Amino acid sequence: MYQKVLVPLDGSKLAECVLPEVRNLARGGVVGEVILLNVVEVPSVWVAEGFDFISLKDNQKAVKKKYLAELQSRLSSEGMKVNIEVLEGETAHTIIDYSKDKHVDLIVIATHGYKGVKRVMFGSVALKVLHDAHVPVLLIRPDILEK
Repeated sequence: MYQKVLVPLDGSKLAECVLPEVRNLARGGVVGEVILLNVVEVPSVWVAEGFDFISLKDNQKAVKKKYLAELQSRLSSEGMKVNIEVLEGETAHTIIDYSKDKHVDLIVIATHGYKGVKRVMFGSVALKVLHDAHVPVLLIRPDILEK
């Protein structure tokens, strides 16, 4: 059994594609607690350009907390124990550090499934987490149509 399952979400429908799998794990009695995590990044350009990044960051954190609270409510109504966290930092490193600090047993994360040049150009939070995490990582690739 996985006592703590970390589910990083960025607010996109693509990232939420992991939720049905998390539900299945919970229904099967494999999950004790689900932690929904969102990481707010403050682009260095904002700091360099003198933006009021503290207000922007605080606003982003409030928006993300509301988003996660709505998901928490839905999942809790299905009988799951769900907690939420909104943190600040570089996304992949923050996910990895949080998983260590909170003794997470499993990370469930979506992947865009980029290949080749797209993966090099856009990078991949999921790939970094998979490579550097010290716990099992379940990658879920959404069923999306190629354009």
